[in-house]
Amino acid sequence: MFLCSATGKSKATYDQLEAIHCDLSKFPETDFFRVEALIRPWRVEKVTAALSEVGIRGMTISDVRGAGVQGGSRERYGGTEYGSAKNFLVEKTKLEVVVARTQVDTVVRKIASTTFTGEIGDGKIFVHPVADVIRTGVNAERMEGGMSDLAQSVTV
Repeated sequence: MFLCSATGKSKATYDQLEAIHCDLSKFPETDFFRVEALIRPWRVEKVTAALSEVGIRGMTISDVRGAGVQGGSRERYGGTEYGSAKNFLVEKTKLEVVVARTQVDTVVRKIASTTFTGEIGDGKIFVHPVADVIRTGVNAERMEGGMSDLAQSVTV
């Protein structure tokens, strides 16, 4: 995980979220990174639409449960209750996307700004280096330099 920061103030604003910069300098040789976000389930469509607008289409989305600062309190949105009275875990959605180094800031900014409500439970974003990518389908290949389709599909 890397330090991604806006201005260092305690409460973010949309302008600060749009200015987030992730320090990837600890991995100068790494070309690809996995951005993992834990977000509110009802923000998925908004986030995927925002990512699609900047050319990010390949992603994995999973339903997960967990507890953080909000201590597992249940949440309501659109008449649906998220979380369980039987335990302290809150339902979240995990979004994972592997992007080129040049796309990391854009992806993190889009996720942060589209999930922001200013309330506890908005989520977390993690950025991980990807050591290697191997396609397992037809014409399987190592992706060192073979991910040109991903790297060139979006110029950010």
